[in-house]
Amino acid sequence: MTDDIYRIDKARARASFGRAADTYDAAAVLQKQVREEMLNRLDLVKLNPQVILDAGCGTGLGTHALQKKYSSAQVVSLDFAYPMLQQTRKTASSMSLLQQLKSVLGITKQNLVCGDIEALPLADASVNMVWSNVAIQWCNDLDAALQEFHRVLQSEGLLTFSTFGPDTLRELRVATSSASGYTSISRFIDMHDIGDALVRAGFNAPVLDVERFTLTYDDVKSVMRDLKSIGAHNATDGRARGLLGRGFFAKLESAYEQFRQDGKLPATFEVVYGHAWRAKDKDVLPDGAVPIHFSPRK
Repeated sequence: MTDDIYRIDKARARASFGRAADTYDAAAVLQKQVREEMLNRLDLVKLNPQVILDAGCGTGLGTHALQKKYSSAQVVSLDFAYPMLQQTRKTASSMSLLQQLKSVLGITKQNLVCGDIEALPLADASVNMVWSNVAIQWCNDLDAALQEFHRVLQSEGLLTFSTFGPDTLRELRVATSSASGYTSISRFIDMHDIGDALVRAGFNAPVLDVERFTLTYDDVKSVMRDLKSIGAHNATDGRARGLLGRGFFAKLESAYEQFRQDGKLPATFEVVYGHAWRAKDKDVLPDGAVPIHFSPRK
């Protein structure tokens, strides 16, 4: 039993995302931008994956973008919220005629898996690429998640992901802490700590960088409405367990006002992008360590 007030209540998070399946895409403006940036970065990678895992697929827009980019690949869509997988199936109806024909002929097919990133229900070395767009922040054990990604990747397989960093929703974190004293926002992991975790998991040549986005709103209700629409409810163990009432919301509005600029309330998102490779089997030492190679300067 853990006393970590930031531990994610997976059942609550799963239910929140399940309820948000129908409203997610309309509100997920940032997630769309990050997805497109991740796709653009794949243009720089020489890879012809046969099997791709979309880990935390949500409504499946990433899945279908990957299927379009790698037309001969099988894409496995995994999410812990079953309604999201149902939405992924619906998203398939918007595929191009060629993709639909391939699906009918059995050349490609939907592979929908309801499961948790921290315990992937996939065989060892069964995929060539793991893609995860803003999903691993819902894991309680980052090391376990990355070790699972490493386990299911084949030799020289690629992990590419995005997640949220510590500055995410910092305005809301400050405002709600002042208003209630309870935890209000998940704890997000620093880029350098993610890099360390990648190395511990056995990944080779990890590369990480950060981009910051600021969404603006007229009022706090609009901020909360958007978060509700994408299922991003407070699921931490340290959250308030009952209704906080009008008094709390009035305090929240008042505390958030300190951040208003040019007539708008900001909501900051720190997005961490990362990619790393599973080393060639011959490069892995008997104890599981991956040697680092240095080349002399020319």
